[in-house]
Amino acid sequence: MRFVAALLALVLAACSREAAPSASVFHEDGFPATLSEWNLLSTANGVLTLSPGVTPYDLATPLFTDYALKLRTVTMPKGTSATYRAEDAFDFPVGTIISKTFYYPQTGDEWTGDVSVGPEPTFAEGAMPLKGVRLVETRLLVHRKDGWVAIPYLWNENQSDAHLQRTGAAIAMTLHRTDGREEAFTYVLPNQNQCAGCHAVNNTTRKISPIGPKARHLNKPSTFVAGVNQLDHWTLSGMLTGAPTTPAQAGDEDLPRNASWTDETESLDARARAYLDANCSHCHSDVGAADTSGLDLRPWIALGPKYGECKTPVAAGGGSGGRPFDIVPGDPDQSIFVFRLATTRPGDMMPELGRSTSHEEGVALIAEWIREMEGGCG
Repeated sequence: MRFVAALLALVLAACSREAAPSASVFHEDGFPATLSEWNLLSTANGVLTLSPGVTPYDLATPLFTDYALKLRTVTMPKGTSATYRAEDAFDFPVGTIISKTFYYPQTGDEWTGDVSVGPEPTFAEGAMPLKGVRLVETRLLVHRKDGWVAIPYLWNENQSDAHLQRTGAAIAMTLHRTDGREEAFTYVLPNQNQCAGCHAVNNTTRKISPIGPKARHLNKPSTFVAGVNQLDHWTLSGMLTGAPTTPAQAGDEDLPRNASWTDETESLDARARAYLDANCSHCHSDVGAADTSGLDLRPWIALGPKYGECKTPVAAGGGSGGRPFDIVPGDPDQSIFVFRLATTRPGDMMPELGRSTSHEEGVALIAEWIREMEGGCG
């Protein structure tokens, strides 16, 4: 009888280990020491798996971060939803957790710091294979009663969990570009204060806010639910309320929409503006951290001095690269935009945080966009 009981206990234990992961855990205060304490995702048997209620999403044109790939997720308390806003990030309820996991294709079976530029692994049914993948960090934005809090985690050596890293970190890596070039660089995990450097989108209040989950970034075909628009999915699943209509009802163009910067079926202007929006407009707006620059790179701002055309820099110093205007129509080699996006020199490069390498493809896009502009600066 004892043998039967012991056997039953073993079977139940095995079933428990193989059961679906439990729901996420929201911490109302403090800074949990490990990412696993939030129970958003887990890694086991070579697979990353999301917990129930954790929804992946992506953006039409994402922020560049040293060619890192990113898995974005949002988790809201059961029975709640985000409220639609046309221009700003959606209004998420208290208890929301937004996560962004940064990772790379690694070269070789053992981790040596060598990473490559490559496509994202297949993500389906809440799971992503980790073969040939190196997880680097996961950043959380947590909506508590007093506002949003940024909490950074660094993945450990054996990739079993990520640990709280409030002071940031610097990781030596070698990037293998698609043309075979190798480039040593330092991947920088920002400290908790630096997170606010981007996410404090209002320079007066300095309150932290999400940047990515906006209508224009999410209005795209879903990567995770075949055959539907991502905004439609959020609305129809109850994640989002208050949208004036859905893309399926009105057509994609009737709601705010950014182009994908890599989609050559889109106009060059739409692709370039989407790129500048994703990488620059959280600071360069009328209320952002760079509000004194006089430069506003939100996508509805008309091309002109406010958007950088024939605009002299306010206080760029060496960051101008010796060039006279932010944008010189027809001449990217004389445009400050191109210099600041291309350089990796601290104090000169833009964005100021979040990269140590030059996004050559993005720079080429902006250079081409400027080259095709008519005019000049007289």
